Amino acid sequence: MRPTDALAHLFDVAQACDLMATFTAGKDFDDYAGDPMLRSAVERQFEIVGEALKRAVAAELALELRISDVARIVAFRNRLIHGYATVSDAVVWGILETNLARLRREVGALLSEAE
Repeated sequence: MRPTDALAHLFDVAQACDLMATFTAGKDFDDYAGDPMLRSAVERQFEIVGEALKRAVAAELALELRISDVARIVAFRNRLIHGYATVSDAVVWGILETNLARLRREVGALLSEAE
């Protein structure tokens, strides 16, 4: 993978993942649910992840096979933006806990390969 656009978008995904990990370090669901600023910050980074992945895949179609659940990640971004009133804090926290580390590893590996 070499396309500069795809790499730039993958870098944005990695950065957003790192920010979410920083924002939520030492926090639990109750902290998350009770802090509107934290929820807003995490949701914003998830929006960036989804948009950046959508653009990265558009620039380099092969990425769709290298990143788990790309379509679901983009769909989640769409839900956050367009269906914000129906977003469950528990769902966001669950995705953060169960999927964020894998996404960060996969994107990190792709960025390392490109160096």
